[in-house]
Amino acid sequence: MHINDIGRGNHQTTHVVSGRRCLACDAIEPVAGDEPIWPLAWRCPRCAHVVPQAEGIPMFAPELANTASGFDPNAFDTLAQFEAGHFWFVARNRLIVGLVDRFFPRARSFMEIGCGTGFVLRAIAGSREWDRLVGSELHPAGLVHARKRLLSKVEFVQLDARNLPAEGIFDLTGAFDVVEHIAEDEAVLKGLRAATKSGGGTIIAVPQHPWLWSRADEISHHQRRYRRGELEAKLHSNGFEVMFSSSFTSLLLPLMMARRLKLGKASAIEDIYEFRLNPAINRLFRSVLEVEVRMALAGVRWPAGGSRVVVGRAV
Repeated sequence: MHINDIGRGNHQTTHVVSGRRCLACDAIEPVAGDEPIWPLAWRCPRCAHVVPQAEGIPMFAPELANTASGFDPNAFDTLAQFEAGHFWFVARNRLIVGLVDRFFPRARSFMEIGCGTGFVLRAIAGSREWDRLVGSELHPAGLVHARKRLLSKVEFVQLDARNLPAEGIFDLTGAFDVVEHIAEDEAVLKGLRAATKSGGGTIIAVPQHPWLWSRADEISHHQRRYRRGELEAKLHSNGFEVMFSSSFTSLLLPLMMARRLKLGKASAIEDIYEFRLNPAINRLFRSVLEVEVRMALAGVRWPAGGSRVVVGRAV
């Protein structure tokens, strides 16, 4: 029996079954602390199914790899080039890391669903000493960049977020602007709960407000923008207690609304995210969002904004 004390207080729960899950037969195999969760060429001890691999990465959904499923894999090169200096990505990282530190100070294992180029995962990796970090992604094109950013610190795996091959392994899980790309978003949340230890948690970021829907969402392959309260309700129905919920990009919302009105002819990801902003404007926007993040971490709950960030505790 595993006794887990992850959260902020002395909450303790038991979790009996944990390990890697075979997608062919649902068998659960325990994972030793010094071994990868998914060793290369892993064979299920019950049904003998072998997980294929490509370039050192286990492939649980190879038929979907680098397809235009939920996201255009050709966009990863552009994201990797501009994320590190872009006001929105930098501020969002500060918010995410701040929430990890605040709500899960004892967490030592983390898995990110849809880690993309590894920009968020690198920030989380540098925030403390972790025993286990995993980056998952449907598209190996993103993992090419993620492996360069994180070198040997992280275990990478290719998988379909709707069918996670893990049970009760992680203190903390996260998906940052990912579940809106997936029609079956509750399948992802259900899988995250299964992969998360009881007493641990998850952090989810999504685009917010259906009335902000624009050409940008279409190019980004979004299935939806979330209504206020929608993500919280879905997390609750899939085994999470909501601990924190706030909008993000609130102070810049009027500018975002104006920008959306001009995106009718946008045709590329560069146009959506304004990667080529004037440096002075980029610095100004970054300063504004840094103020917003500090206030959110201090207790302010922003009612409206381009995104919604929710923290859930696994119950």
